[in-house]
Amino acid sequence: MIYSTATVPVNPEGETKLTREQIWKGLELKARDARLFLPTGLCTRCDVVEESATHFVREATIAGSDLREIITLEPQSKVTFFQATGPREGAIVNELFEDEDGALQLKFYCYIGLRGKQPNGPEEQIEQTQFDSDKGYKSALLSTLKRTRELLAEGKL
Repeated sequence: MIYSTATVPVNPEGETKLTREQIWKGLELKARDARLFLPTGLCTRCDVVEESATHFVREATIAGSDLREIITLEPQSKVTFFQATGPREGAIVNELFEDEDGALQLKFYCYIGLRGKQPNGPEEQIEQTQFDSDKGYKSALLSTLKRTRELLAEGKL
């Protein structure tokens, strides 16, 4: 199994301040259409195909892999992506919270495995290293905040 986590400040010095409501709108938008937040061409399809009071389902093609995710939203707090189909199984979470000083933080964590691969085998070890690297989910959090600021500046948030 792969466990990874990263936390970044929402409002580092020198950046346009985002409120909890603004970053939440960005997180919800990203959950509904990853194409707006991922590098061009990485996500070629992202459609909400089902919606209920407790969750929605999206089908996407990301990095060439088709996947289906059940997504739950805990308003102003947490987005959880349950990997229903695709190369991974498990959960990926984006959580918004205040640290002990009251500063907004954005945290990623996941507990996933690779379908059809040996648990803790070479493929999972490679994926673990990638998740934990500087180009892993910490960079994804930073790019989510950057894109949220851009959408805010464009009046699209």
